[in-house]
Amino acid sequence: MAERSFAREVQDLRLGDGDTFRGEGILAITKGLLQSGVSYVGGYQGSPISHLMDVLADAQDVLDELGVVFQSSANEAAAAAMLSASVMYPLRGAVAWKSTVGTNVASDALANLASGGVTGGTMIIIGEDYGEGSSIMQERTHAFAMKSQMWLLDPRPDHECIVNMIEKGFELSEASNTPVMLEVRVRTCHMHGSFATKNNVKPGFTIKDALNNPRRDLGRIVLPPAAYEHEQEKIHKRMPAAIDFVRNNRLNELKGPRDGKVGIILQGGMYNNVIRALQYLGLSDAYGNTQVPLYVMNVTYPVIDSEVADFCRGKDAILMVEEGQPEYLEQAVNTALRRRDINTRVHGKDMLPMGGDYTAQVLLEGIRTFVDKADPRLLGNRPPAPNANDVLGHPMVQKLKGALPARPPGLCTGCPERPIFAAMKMVEEELGTHHVAADIGCHLFSILPPFNIGATTMGFGLGPASTSAFNVKADKRSIAVMGDGGFWHNGLTSGIGNAVFNKHDGVFLIVDNFYTSATGGQDILSSRASNENRQTNNSIVQAVKSIGAQWVREVDRTYDVGKMRATLKEALTTKAEGPKIIVASSECMLNKQRRVKPLIAKAIKGGERVVKERFGVDEDVCTGDHACIRLSGCPSLSVKQLDDPLRDDPVAAIDDSCVACGNCGEVAEAAVLCPSFYRADVVHNPTRWDRFKAKVTMAIIGFLQQRRDRRRPAFGIAA
Repeated sequence: MAERSFAREVQDLRLGDGDTFRGEGILAITKGLLQSGVSYVGGYQGSPISHLMDVLADAQDVLDELGVVFQSSANEAAAAAMLSASVMYPLRGAVAWKSTVGTNVASDALANLASGGVTGGTMIIIGEDYGEGSSIMQERTHAFAMKSQMWLLDPRPDHECIVNMIEKGFELSEASNTPVMLEVRVRTCHMHGSFATKNNVKPGFTIKDALNNPRRDLGRIVLPPAAYEHEQEKIHKRMPAAIDFVRNNRLNELKGPRDGKVGIILQGGMYNNVIRALQYLGLSDAYGNTQVPLYVMNVTYPVIDSEVADFCRGKDAILMVEEGQPEYLEQAVNTALRRRDINTRVHGKDMLPMGGDYTAQVLLEGIRTFVDKADPRLLGNRPPAPNANDVLGHPMVQKLKGALPARPPGLCTGCPERPIFAAMKMVEEELGTHHVAADIGCHLFSILPPFNIGATTMGFGLGPASTSAFNVKADKRSIAVMGDGGFWHNGLTSGIGNAVFNKHDGVFLIVDNFYTSATGGQDILSSRASNENRQTNNSIVQAVKSIGAQWVREVDRTYDVGKMRATLKEALTTKAEGPKIIVASSECMLNKQRRVKPLIAKAIKGGERVVKERFGVDEDVCTGDHACIRLSGCPSLSVKQLDDPLRDDPVAAIDDSCVACGNCGEVAEAAVLCPSFYRADVVHNPTRWDRFKAKVTMAIIGFLQQRRDRRRPAFGIAA
């Protein structure tokens, strides 16, 4: 169950000649693929590309009408290997995944694909997740494109430009027999805009045609001696063909005046921010009418040396706007100019930061420095440009930052992973600390307060593998944590299989929350829901047992903190040899609420009797030591100041965001904390029997309260 349905929006994918598409960038990308006659699409979800996979899943009817095959791949390597269909056959194929982490996983398949080359056009859509909002290591796709000699498109953030680059990208791939990568940043994926649509194109050559007419060309298979010839083919045939295609089709763009003392060369993805910075400096309007010549590189690899030289010739200096490091494009521009004896000065990382987001504010400062040095008359006598640093650096803001507590990201309200880590903290108190290897996914937040569990994270599904070196006899065992998404991504083989084979005496905890929750709640092999297009309900427990695991325990309700604690303690103390595997299962609360809330609201509105649980804290019982909060960390568990003058410390309190998971009370009971938590059943549309029971109950409670008051001793002062 994906976090968002595109069932309504995908109908716009049927728009044709004369129509106008209006919507999100992800949908525009999908429309571009269908207009290009794509035969098959695959990929693996991950920000900012997750919604592309969701759109394709929701558009299954549209894809079926066109004869397009769609695969939700097990991982990025599986997606990249799909592109082998275009090696021998004139099939257009596309895959998508998240940035460099996905490319790293897919690298073996991509390297082979780029070596042998392709017959049909192939496109890899990369969600370039770089910058402050990213959740991964700060690297760029550019290096991989250069290493394997795949062409890299970085389209200007404009729907029409993106769709055009997809269509031309397939043609470029076919013209040069080379895979093409297209990178889109977070803002581009979720940007709204419009473009004039074309009719969707059915594949001229289908997957069925390929199966019925098998082909084989030894020259495209990566084996000696063909592999040695591929390198020469890249240099002498494919690269020149790509350069000619880019140049002849004018995929890179010139904006603004053609002449001037200075100019700016920029990645296509940086265009909007560059225009905004120029606007602040009074050198452009919001619509891109710039006074400074711009060379927009919608194709960042290969660099078209002749175009660079033509743009720079006659200029005193240019600024290379290239987000991230190293400065690949700045070096390439310098090389292109020096080989032609063009003496235009090249500035870039000397005036712009080596790393980090190139926001409009960052670019404003860098471009202003560049213009001040190279052509100050351009700036003239203008009002001061806005400066966010004046606000962020204000003394009152700094004082506020010092007064407010840090707010690290954490698990959602009611998350079934909270009780797992609460149980781990309890076991830690009893048995001491252990080396814990974390993994990619929601559970990674356990590294942060209040749990502070986990020492390393090496990649998706690599938590168990990252404890391989700790396979020694010692007083303590290592613990590895991974989610169900990571398990099916590659953890089954590289983690559990590896541990079984090497008789690893460690503990392996698999968090099964029914979905790849961290990427948006997509279904996976072990999802409990039925999916008409996929085979779900495959058991993780059976999977690990089938590859030889002997010590396997399943906790089918993670909110049972006592059982969770006992199982962890058993795994850490048992004398059984080999890996100790715990599968802890409960549905992702965020997805559960998406599924259940509309049903409950509909039932209540329809007059049905519905019982909703509510949890609270008895203020008279709570001691205010807040141990429950330190062991839970749930956002709905907060503090409340009492009006009682004899009680200074605030007590625990549960706010209205509570989803009634019961974790707070379970933790309090398992840890033998104060019994201040209570559960109340709120009945909507009560029956006559409900009303009668409530009336009787309140009467009995009232009677007992009055009796207690009568028996309470009273102290008076004699007259």
